[in-house]
Amino acid sequence: MANFYTDHPEIKFNLESSPLMQRIVELKENGYADKDSFDYAPEDYADAIDSYNRVLEVAGDITANTIFPNSEDVDAEGPHCEDGRVRYASKTYENLEATRKAGLNGVTMPRRFGGLNFPITAYTAINEMIASADAGFENIWSLQDCIETLYEFGDEDQRSRFIPRVCAGETMSMDLTEPDAGSDLQRVMLKATYSEADKCWYLNGVKRFITNGDSDIHLVLARSEEGTHDGRGLSMFIYDKRDGGVNVRRIENKLGIHGSPTCELVYKNAKAELCGRRKFGLIKYVMALMNGARLGIAAQSVGISQMAYNEALAYAKDRKQFGQAIVNFPAVYEMISNIKARLDAGRALLYQTARYVDIYKGLEDIERTRKLTDEEKAELKLYQKLASACTPLAKGMNSEYANLNAYDSIQVHGGSGYMLEYACQRLYRDARITSIYEGTTQLQTVAALPHITTGTYSQMLEELEAGEVAAEYESLKARAKAMDAKFNEAIETVKAANNNEFTDLCSRHLYELAANCVMSQLMLRDATKAPELFEKSMKVYLNLAEAEIAKHYNFVKSVNVEAMESYRK
Repeated sequence: MANFYTDHPEIKFNLESSPLMQRIVELKENGYADKDSFDYAPEDYADAIDSYNRVLEVAGDITANTIFPNSEDVDAEGPHCEDGRVRYASKTYENLEATRKAGLNGVTMPRRFGGLNFPITAYTAINEMIASADAGFENIWSLQDCIETLYEFGDEDQRSRFIPRVCAGETMSMDLTEPDAGSDLQRVMLKATYSEADKCWYLNGVKRFITNGDSDIHLVLARSEEGTHDGRGLSMFIYDKRDGGVNVRRIENKLGIHGSPTCELVYKNAKAELCGRRKFGLIKYVMALMNGARLGIAAQSVGISQMAYNEALAYAKDRKQFGQAIVNFPAVYEMISNIKARLDAGRALLYQTARYVDIYKGLEDIERTRKLTDEEKAELKLYQKLASACTPLAKGMNSEYANLNAYDSIQVHGGSGYMLEYACQRLYRDARITSIYEGTTQLQTVAALPHITTGTYSQMLEELEAGEVAAEYESLKARAKAMDAKFNEAIETVKAANNNEFTDLCSRHLYELAANCVMSQLMLRDATKAPELFEKSMKVYLNLAEAEIAKHYNFVKSVNVEAMESYRK
């Protein structure tokens, strides 16, 4: 019987292999204090890892044998809007019930609220598997991680009222985008008005492109400060569908992710409550919300890439042409090897990022109950910076890879891949949104640029270079180090120009230089630890990365700015 966890040992490797996991579990379990109060709480590190593995095996079973078989029906039917409410595709309700019964809700939330108290690294593994089965359903399921923002910034009363509901299976959404405020969220104008008589806030306005917009619990960005027009006038609110006041005007008719309803919402005196402090909605809370969402899209992208590889390889082994399986043709096995190399490299970056997030969030959680030591404060600052640097790389590069891999998967299928009966066409349609929503790849470049110019990535690469590799990989390590040197030289070239427009023009190229260098080093590390899993991908990826490094390095060193500027006229 198929299982998307045990069938893909690369996920288990990324869950268990890093020495950082010991620290992550130590922080998450906080001295294993829950073991006396909850019979499912672990007693030590080994027990915690065993617990993660058991739950991931259950998730692997559900994704392989319920969600994936339902995916084509869900894609064909899609959700419907009826009387201002969303009705999911019928098979989506089966998926929701299966994940609810398995306890796959509130995965990262504390046990006192009914959660599993798992680290984000383990949650990411479940997220990846669900996305592999159906990226549209993953959008519905994974929005439970909005509860992280409520947990971090809401008060204890809000936590006690809302978190148990999510842990029990209720759904969430984040209502940010408006018709005139997409990437520029400072222009959000949904109005929040406080009623002294009712002692509550009321929301009025329109939100657009809201994923799972008819959810049970919404986090809403709204303008609370009258007369303002920038981010300083925005606050975060909690809207409970039980209170009414929000209707679905329509569900968008999309290219892909058909199972996920993308809604236009109309707020009419919708009762809401403030989450955290006024005026911090965009400045602090949405940034935290978006970083979590971007890590989720990175996991979704890896899941799509995994299924693109599965479909391409299976078809290539089965399809016969000229008297043999097409997997034997160099033009075909090159595409398949490239898909797998990008998948493994992107997954390594995804889980490295998740581990960084786990450590700083674990320390922040402890800080809610006691003061951190000076050493802990330094650790928190370091891992916040690393998570901030790696999140835009993980989201941007994995979403671009998902698109490339889905494209190549169709190409392996040839004409059959263009037919609706093959899953690769759905993967291709689903992948396209990943490099757009939760911040386009261009916006990920903007987020990464400060870490390029201040040397965060260069320092990361230096530390990765210092790691030991297997003796037979020394020549490959030298090639990776030469790539790192080109990245650093490109940075110096841009800095020397001392021109902001030139920096912006080169930023995407610097971004891809950084990402290719980091993933090459991570692949060398992983192949050293588990050559049976990663040696082939590592060798293929280094070839791909070298070509990309040369392309982007040459752009920075020799771009004709005047020729490109002429297209502005």
